[in-house]
Amino acid sequence: MPKFLAVYTMKHEDFARFRSLPKSEQDAIDAEGIPKWIAWEARNAAAIVNRGGMVGKTTRVTKEGIAPATNGICGYLIVEAETAEAAARLFEDHPHITVFPGDGVDIMPFVTDPPE
Repeated sequence: MPKFLAVYTMKHEDFARFRSLPKSEQDAIDAEGIPKWIAWEARNAAAIVNRGGMVGKTTRVTKEGIAPATNGICGYLIVEAETAEAAARLFEDHPHITVFPGDGVDIMPFVTDPPE
């Protein structure tokens, strides 16, 4: 079955807005979102090939050297599905976009063998 990279994205200003909330409000969002995230993973366990993880700040390597960089990627996982649309449908109710300040999940097919 085809495998897809699902990349969680978040706008920097949305993350900054979340982090500027009082700690009690951040904790309340986490208290709602984390159980929903766990439940989402349980519901979709058969499609999840690799749970991936969340990522932090970016360091970019170019011909000019190594430097801090900015992008909207904040995490990833690998799923398998019949089509890209079917893979995308797995994420329609994902807490990353329904509870947390994430702005999307990008779905990309692997054109080479993905890591297991």
